[in-house]
Amino acid sequence: MIHGPCGVNNPTAPCMKNGTCSKGFPKPFIQNSEIGNDSYPKYRRRSPNHGGQELVLDKTTNTSKIDSRWFVPYNPLLLRLMNCHLNVELCSSVKSIKYVLKYVHKGCDQATFKVTEQATRDEVSDFINVRYIGSTEAAWRIFSMPMHERFPPVMQLAVHLENGQRVCFTEENTHEKSVSDAPDSTLTAFFKLCDTDAFACTLLCYDVPSFYT
Repeated sequence: MIHGPCGVNNPTAPCMKNGTCSKGFPKPFIQNSEIGNDSYPKYRRRSPNHGGQELVLDKTTNTSKIDSRWFVPYNPLLLRLMNCHLNVELCSSVKSIKYVLKYVHKGCDQATFKVTEQATRDEVSDFINVRYIGSTEAAWRIFSMPMHERFPPVMQLAVHLENGQRVCFTEENTHEKSVSDAPDSTLTAFFKLCDTDAFACTLLCYDVPSFYT
């Protein structure tokens, strides 16, 4: 897959913003791939002088020389399987978690509307932001179908200070008694296990379910 061409070859391309390509093309030549800790990887892009390929892209409007700097990262297997344009890149940034999860956790669609009989309009105070549910989402919820899934399931570990675990008590059950009779949390149970089992001392708290039931 080839990006563009854009830049000097096509300054009116949709990706051009303020005279440069908003997608970062052409990429720089690089002999070996480099992967950073919190950034996009820099894939190997060899120049024609170092074994890279160069071709001429002939379009009706112009003719451009294309080298490895213009190739979009892709996966050959997925391209043949999907038979479509498909960009594949390694996500090594911690921001990728937010990118993946924000769509299913950002809430419902919203719409803005106004009902009034006044001749004059106050555009600031009269608009109301409300929840909007379309017919498709309404039918989906009526049939109690899941809106999203998460696999594997996430369980929050009970991390707390000494005697800081959560306890439940009623009017008949005093707070002091509840603290003394508080059930073990996952953290305190892990500490008790380490007191009696030497192998458990070699594990982290979240690894215990893999070896104990």
